[in-house]
Amino acid sequence: MGLEGKVAIVTGAASGIGRAVAQAFVRERAHVIAADIEICDIDGVAPARCDVTKPAQVEALVARAIDEFGRLDCAVNNAGIEGARAPVAEYDDAEWARVVNVNLSGVFFCMKHELRAMTRQGNGAIVNVSSIFGMRGAAEAPAYTATKHAVIGLTRAAALEVATHGVRVNAVCPGYVSTPMVMDRALNARRDPAAMARIVAREPMQRLGSPREIAEAILWLCSDAASFVTGEALAVDGGFLAR
Repeated sequence: MGLEGKVAIVTGAASGIGRAVAQAFVRERAHVIAADIEICDIDGVAPARCDVTKPAQVEALVARAIDEFGRLDCAVNNAGIEGARAPVAEYDDAEWARVVNVNLSGVFFCMKHELRAMTRQGNGAIVNVSSIFGMRGAAEAPAYTATKHAVIGLTRAAALEVATHGVRVNAVCPGYVSTPMVMDRALNARRDPAAMARIVAREPMQRLGSPREIAEAILWLCSDAASFVTGEALAVDGGFLAR
């Protein structure tokens, strides 16, 4: 991937896709700051505790990368939550605010400080993690669906702003992936074989994706192999959206 020696921040790195991304950067011999609200136990990374809904913590996270490594080459804004499931008319106001704060404001705060660092140095790549439900609707998941759509819009707005500054901004839109969010919380698939069967039946490849498969797409977007790609929302979904 040509990422050896690059400096990367990954948020939401304690589990799932974020963990796989951090591990993939380590494999490529990049310098990785793995951030989450809990300390990440990943070999080869510099762990950082960061709540992305707190602007001061995000600013400190980016400053740490600059202080320790002198630059910031790649940023993967992955931290997110699924939120409760309920129809729009019945959705709890506090739950709406919680999901928006993490999934949208958290990405905004991260991008704000990442972009400042990258435009100063004249290069860099950001990948925001959206979802297939940032590209289509999902009933009874209004907060998740709305925020993941908004992440794509924010990605495209930023990409246009920094296109002449050597900085690229893209989003990746995972389909159903075998992560704790899907298996244990959002769909309870691990404890409900029927739920898993329904998910698999909707997938053209007849399986879920793996965190590693999403990580490989993210690293490609961060690499010079994607040097002419910006403002893109890349679906990595096993063909789900092609139906």
